[in-house]
Amino acid sequence: MSVAAIASLLGCSQGRINYWLQKHSIQKRTISDASYLKWNPNGNPFSEPVIKDIRTAFLYGLGLGLYWGEGTKSNKVSVRLGNTDPELIKKFLEFLTSVYKIDKSKIHFGLQIFSDMSPKKALSFWCQSLKTHPSQFYKKIVITPSRGVGTYTKKIPHGVITVYFNNKKLRDTICQSIKDIDGVLSELKPM
Repeated sequence: MSVAAIASLLGCSQGRINYWLQKHSIQKRTISDASYLKWNPNGNPFSEPVIKDIRTAFLYGLGLGLYWGEGTKSNKVSVRLGNTDPELIKKFLEFLTSVYKIDKSKIHFGLQIFSDMSPKKALSFWCQSLKTHPSQFYKKIVITPSRGVGTYTKKIPHGVITVYFNNKKLRDTICQSIKDIDGVLSELKPM
């Protein structure tokens, strides 16, 4: 509970609660930790990876590599990865759902297309390719004005899709795993 909630429950001031917390060296949670707990009352919505076979190890390494190369690391509160290749997106989703045991229904998607593309066709393509429901897509499809006739329509026929899993701890865990790769590689013995 927050200091305010405890004070309200006990019918006293927040100052009194803070006094007793400080007197007994009881550390308060940060606002960030309290907010995380509020949105995740049952704990983390993901599991720590358990690498029990070569396939899982490969998928784990592949997923980290995909996030390292294609993921949005600047956003501090969610795991985001965008691309135009459905097979790449499917592998990243498999990484999230198999390695971290994320419930696929908790994953959301964003779609960006050019103005000369059909939003309905693009959405249908991605729903079929990823075997997901349109309700998992953010309502607003971002439409970028096309700059004349170009070859982009052959390269990006269905737009750019972004995978979103809004969880700061998972984002931090994945980023830390990427940072730790050098240490892990140095521990491996040559064959």
